[in-house]
Amino acid sequence: MHIAILTFEGFNELDSLIALGVLNRVTTEGWRVSIATPTAQVTSMNGVSIGQMSTLEDAVLADAVIVGSGIATREVVEDPTIMGVLRGLDPQRQLIAAQCSGALVLARLGLLHDVPACTDLTTKPWVIAAGVDVLDQPFFARGNVATAGGCLASHYLAAWLIARLCGEDEAVAALHYVAPVGEKQEYIDRAWRNIAPHLNVSPRAPHADDGRIRLVRP
Repeated sequence: MHIAILTFEGFNELDSLIALGVLNRVTTEGWRVSIATPTAQVTSMNGVSIGQMSTLEDAVLADAVIVGSGIATREVVEDPTIMGVLRGLDPQRQLIAAQCSGALVLARLGLLHDVPACTDLTTKPWVIAAGVDVLDQPFFARGNVATAGGCLASHYLAAWLIARLCGEDEAVAALHYVAPVGEKQEYIDRAWRNIAPHLNVSPRAPHADDGRIRLVRP
C-alpha cells in the first residue's frame, strides 16, 4: 500500500510533513508513505530542503495521493510537464486528497467537477476562479476525493486516508499518538466530528474506556 504526498518547490512543511508523520503511525506490513517530488530535491517556503522519496510517475500509480500545498502552486498548475504527469491521477482507482492550495491542482485537473472543496483563505479566490465552490470548513470528502483547508487540518486528511485504507480503529490510534497529552480525547473528538460524516459511520466521537480509545457505534 503506497501513499504518496506530492511536494513541490516552495512547499509548506506543515502540509506535507504532518501528514507524513500521522500516516507513518500505521505499521501494517507493506504500508509505505513517500514524499513525491518532481525533482531530486525541493526546498520549502521556509528554506527546509528534502530529498525525493518517489517520483510523480510513482505517485500516479499509488493507492492514495495527497497533493500538498505551497507558495508556488499557481506556477505548478501552469507547468505542462508536471500537470501532464498528474493527469494520470484517477479517483476511480485511488484515493486522492488535497491540502490547502493542492485543491487548485485538483481543480485544474478537473477532479473537483461538481465537488465542493476546502482550501486556505489565500487560495480560495483562485479555486473559485477555477469553477469550484469553496466551503467554509476544514474538511470535505465525496467518494474517493477529499480536501482540507488550513495547515493544521493536515491530520484530518491523514486520518481519513487511514480510515479508508486500514479501518477506523487504525485512524483513531494514529490520532491518539500525535494528539497533545492531556487533550487527546478532545483532539480526537474534534477530528472525528469532521471525518466521520464522510465515512458513512456515526459522527459521534470516539470515547475513552479504561484508558483505551474506541469508536462509538450507532
